Amino acid sequence: MTGYGLIEGPRVDAEGRLYFSDALRGGVYRRDPEGQIETVVPKRRGVGGIALHADGGIVISGRDICHVRDGESRTIFRREDIPGFNDLFTDGAGRILVGSQRFDPFAAKPKDLPGELYRLGPDGETEQLYADVGLTNGIGFSPDGKRLYHSDSSNGHVILHDVAADGSVGNRRVFVASEGGAPDGLAVDEAGTVWVAIYGGGCVDRYTPDGALDRRVEVPARSVASVCFGGADGRDVYVATADNLDDESLGGSVFRMRVDVPGLPAPLARV
Repeated sequence: MTGYGLIEGPRVDAEGRLYFSDALRGGVYRRDPEGQIETVVPKRRGVGGIALHADGGIVISGRDICHVRDGESRTIFRREDIPGFNDLFTDGAGRILVGSQRFDPFAAKPKDLPGELYRLGPDGETEQLYADVGLTNGIGFSPDGKRLYHSDSSNGHVILHDVAADGSVGNRRVFVASEGGAPDGLAVDEAGTVWVAIYGGGCVDRYTPDGALDRRVEVPARSVASVCFGGADGRDVYVATADNLDDESLGGSVFRMRVDVPGLPAPLARV
């Protein structure tokens, strides 16, 4: 799949349909298993994260967090002092975790203003889990839900927090520091290994739970933006990019590969 700008937020539903956004040119789209693509949300720019909702439809980021179903949009979270939100993910309770983006990374001279990670609950409650995240990107949990991973692209590392039984997070440390590019979207598999898209590095790196690099998958693109699992057995990996080295005119593309360990299913949002 080719011909886009910056492809972000890939997510596959139970019917094998791939949702994705074009963060720069705008729009959220859905590709069915036969290759047909339809527009789900027209024109909206800055969508860095997508989650499937338990009541149908999708939750998307951008200038705010909203639930879109059958063409109708419901705002879940908005802050006038926050210009936008990037990647998002859901926990086992269906709560939404989303990172605030306080500057435009594509500006000529971007101001590096750190953001925060928020957790949005089903009863409208909003909690800031932590702050001091440079450029927020991929978010994911370990298989037991006791570890929270979060890419900080501008600082070149993936942050790791422990998650307590009450949902609080602590013991912040660097899980991995990437070389040759910035960590962007990420996904976790059933073995607890963490797959990280390396923007500017032309690859997806897989790290063991102790932070060791055990596999590097080269991608025919420089700007590798995100990664997710899908397929009937969970062993399809979709890799989203902002370019295509096989043919520069193809622009942002999605590649697919097969792996040996299934990915963890992304919980449905219930907010």
